[in-house]
Amino acid sequence: AGVVSVNGEIITEMGFRVNKIDKVQVEGDTIKAEVKRYILLNKPKNFLATEEDPQGRRTVMQLIRGACKERVVPIGRLDRDTTGLLMLTNDGEMAKRLTHPKVGVRNLYHASFKEKVSKVDLEKMLDGFELDGTFIKLNKASFVKNDPREVGVEIHSGRNRIVRRIFNHFGYKVTKLDRV
Repeated sequence: AGVVSVNGEIITEMGFRVNKIDKVQVEGDTIKAEVKRYILLNKPKNFLATEEDPQGRRTVMQLIRGACKERVVPIGRLDRDTTGLLMLTNDGEMAKRLTHPKVGVRNLYHASFKEKVSKVDLEKMLDGFELDGTFIKLNKASFVKNDPREVGVEIHSGRNRIVRRIFNHFGYKVTKLDRV
């Protein structure tokens, strides 16, 4: 329609590529690339790691309101009961790199229990086992400060509530889970 110009030249070609230094205008208004924003949040318990909730529950977006003018979204999942590190960004490429299974970004968790976790069960989790028809294993796991009620876990799977489900499979109930 002749309403877009690059460096003063009207562009009518579909898929025309521009560089960061080009001056792009639509109907005379200059378009500027959005500044990339990254927010690291220590998510508290009882907040959803989502933009909005149809049931009206609290979300992480309420915690960061006013932190930046750009629209950011949470990267990855962290269930309502889990605390810890959550990144929010408007950088789609970064989000894709951090969440794609082929990249294999590992997550570190500190899990707490009322009962002692046996070393034998921890070894089984490290060797791997079948969970809901899929082979799963922890990358690393060890007791925190030699306390069998506190376990540090490294895993690359981003499946829903995976750390809780792994320990539940072996008969343990996670009382506190923190992504560190």
